[in-house]
Amino acid sequence: MKKKLRKLAAKLPKRRRSAQRTDAEIIKEAAENAPRITNETVAEHREEVLSSARKYIYPLQHSKHKIVLISTALFIATVVFFMTYCTLALYRLQNTSTFMYRVTQVLPFPVAKAGKDFVAYENYLFELRHYMHYYQTQQKLDFASDSGKQQLADFKKRALQKVINDTYIKELAKKNKVSISNQVVDDQITIVRNQNRLGGSDQAFEDVLKDYWGWSADDFKRSLKQQLLAQKLVSKLDTQTHQRADAALAELNGGADFSALAKKYSDDVGTKDSGGEISILIDKSSRDVLVQTTDQLFKLKPGQTSGIIDIGYGLEIVKVLENNGDKVRASHIVFNFKDISTYLNTTKDKQKARLYIKL
Repeated sequence: MKKKLRKLAAKLPKRRRSAQRTDAEIIKEAAENAPRITNETVAEHREEVLSSARKYIYPLQHSKHKIVLISTALFIATVVFFMTYCTLALYRLQNTSTFMYRVTQVLPFPVAKAGKDFVAYENYLFELRHYMHYYQTQQKLDFASDSGKQQLADFKKRALQKVINDTYIKELAKKNKVSISNQVVDDQITIVRNQNRLGGSDQAFEDVLKDYWGWSADDFKRSLKQQLLAQKLVSKLDTQTHQRADAALAELNGGADFSALAKKYSDDVGTKDSGGEISILIDKSSRDVLVQTTDQLFKLKPGQTSGIIDIGYGLEIVKVLENNGDKVRASHIVFNFKDISTYLNTTKDKQKARLYIKL
């Protein structure tokens, strides 16, 4: 027992001495025993951390690469399938659905080649679908019937021929530096709207287009622009008709009788023998008279004659015989342009169209 007490007593001074160490001594000892940080130790520590993480990173990178490959393969397969389906639907089945029409508005599938230019399938469906809409909704034609199938086959041929001709017209117009601006189209619509031929409001106008043709206002402008381009092209190319109209106007300004000139020059067989007199009273909404003619007639006083009016399919000179308030009685001299095929046939013979669908 005594030996144990001696041993404990011998240890007590040492503990006191240890407890009596100053803070400075403790800090100094910690600093001496702390590991030294160098570039080598930092690099070793970084490599140790990275090596422990690689076993998790590498499998993740491999999985990500695999996902990218699978996604790319699925995307390519989907595109190939979609393009194959569209090709069969358009060229073999000749699908005219709204879905396929929207596809052709995005993807430039050709329906034919006219000269150097391709004819867009979308143009063909644009023409065909508005015919189909009109006869289905307004004429109640059943395209599933025998007569309906035959009429649809005729519509397809007409629509295809029209878009091919339109392509030749654009090429010929570009060659002759003929163009139609959007402002010209808007001005033409304004004249028609002012005569209340397209509804009394924008909404009524759009409703008429939608109900009868399945068109929007932009679709109507697109069709009208192509029509005006063809008319302007013929007007520029048919110099002989312009010469005839100029000669008639010169004689009229020289004091010649309007009726006599109508019998001499007019191409309107219905009014030529009567001195050009139109058999009906004309108001601003008369659908038997062109809007350009009506627009000029209501600017004239009785006895006055107009200059040469371009009416699209020809030229015209009009005279107001009598004004009865909102109606007028008038005479005219008409000079018909040559058919546009006169100018297209030469181009067609040199650069024949190639069709990609069989009708």
